[in-house]
Amino acid sequence: MLDNAMKTQLKAYLERVVRPIEIKAFVDDSPRSRQMLDLLADIASASDKVTVVEIRGDKDARVPSFALNSPGQDITLVFAGLPMGHEFTSLVLALLQVGGYPPKVEQALIDQIKDLDGDFTFETYFSQSCQNCPDVVQALNLMAVLNPRIRHVAIDGAGFQAEVEQRQVMSVPTIYMNGAVFGSGRMGVEEIVAKLDAGAAVREAKRLNNLEPFDVLVVGGGPAGAAAAIYAARKGVRTGVAAERFGGQVLDTMEIANFISVPHTEGPKLATALETHVRDYEVDIMNLQTATKLVPGGDLIGVELANGATLRSRSVILSTGARWRRMGVPGEDQYMAKGVAFCPHCDGPLFKGKRVAVIGGGNSGVEAAIDLAGIVSHVTLLEFDSKLRADDVLQRKLRSLPNVRIILSARTTEVTGDGTRVNGLKYEDRTSSEIHHVALEGIFVQIGLLPNTEWLKGTVELSPRGEVLVNDRGETSIPGVFAAGDCTTVPYKQIVIAMGEGAKSSLAAFDHLIRTSAPAVAQDAAA
Repeated sequence: MLDNAMKTQLKAYLERVVRPIEIKAFVDDSPRSRQMLDLLADIASASDKVTVVEIRGDKDARVPSFALNSPGQDITLVFAGLPMGHEFTSLVLALLQVGGYPPKVEQALIDQIKDLDGDFTFETYFSQSCQNCPDVVQALNLMAVLNPRIRHVAIDGAGFQAEVEQRQVMSVPTIYMNGAVFGSGRMGVEEIVAKLDAGAAVREAKRLNNLEPFDVLVVGGGPAGAAAAIYAARKGVRTGVAAERFGGQVLDTMEIANFISVPHTEGPKLATALETHVRDYEVDIMNLQTATKLVPGGDLIGVELANGATLRSRSVILSTGARWRRMGVPGEDQYMAKGVAFCPHCDGPLFKGKRVAVIGGGNSGVEAAIDLAGIVSHVTLLEFDSKLRADDVLQRKLRSLPNVRIILSARTTEVTGDGTRVNGLKYEDRTSSEIHHVALEGIFVQIGLLPNTEWLKGTVELSPRGEVLVNDRGETSIPGVFAAGDCTTVPYKQIVIAMGEGAKSSLAAFDHLIRTSAPAVAQDAAA
């Protein structure tokens, strides 16, 4: 099942386990079961601490699936289907943690997980091509290892299509808790624990309110924010990062092939590297924090958070990035995650053999249509303009595919459905004003980005598109407030450009500090 390179790597990892690992495999005679048994045999051959037991005829277990445990421990951690692709890392981490290797999370979070009061059975539906799913699977696996009252089953949706249809799972990751939907989309362990621990937000708000003022406070944890934090911390000033989710939109990016000096990487991998680099310095990272208001004035600038806390700083760098633009038509919100999706890599496998549409004819839209054409039965691409805007090489590839239809000058007017899921869309032909209906099961929206700046209206000056207006030093209309990345008017929304802008705005913020009321530590660093 695994090639020699993966076997060698797995063997090296499993040398770190300190206690036996028992794997119970629930199988039958199907090809999928044989595949899973081949995988488990490779795992067992990589360590003498791993044993595999086959179980047949268990009516209560999904088949094929396997459970991980260690003798003397009370762990309920199950993989239903094959955890390959992006989920192979989740499997390796689960083996290590069940085998007693300590997790790389803060002790305070470990204690919080162990202290959760309640019995929780989680089921996570994933796809092997989903780059968002591993965060959820790994978080819940860790929680199941640490707390015996938490159980987790990670389910490959493509391998259990009947179950997916019955539960109407149309996006991944989708998480059930005790039989009811708990959430969907990327979640880290901190976010999941916060949802379960009712008093966590109040305790965190109290802690944040009591923090000493920062010299540089970065709002946003994407490439621009990470670069700004690193450059500020290297100057020796007190630096904080308040981020809704560290990594930002990079977490939703499947393939990155234009990051200079790195021929190929993936978004989540780069996001992890960014956070690791920031943590190399004395930076206070405040994750899962949503900024709601900027309060300028006096020597300190305030940033109010959704949990009620207010952070204070001598300078602020806004790097809140952007998010997917929505169509804004009837039915879109109603059928979100019920056929309306944004990530073809994540959710595409759930539409295998079905009809889908892609909205948008830029590079993202055409790339999505090309990827989906290899999975679904038919793709209809709709573009508002009279021509596609994607690169010629992508257009040629798209037009060569037999199961793709391109409709130009099309304005989507409505998402239609049967009350539970999408069954089509309506569009207006902009040349004839005629309304047409396309029958389909999924819609992937790829029409650009919106800056995350609504919370700044009435404070810093914004462009008509909602972007923060900045000069060539990253300065905004408010002294001491700087901005960088996709939330600004700087053209070309690229990772490498965001990083450069983050570094520049941080240097400008430091220059502002030493020229105004900079603290002694900043003066020492400048010397």
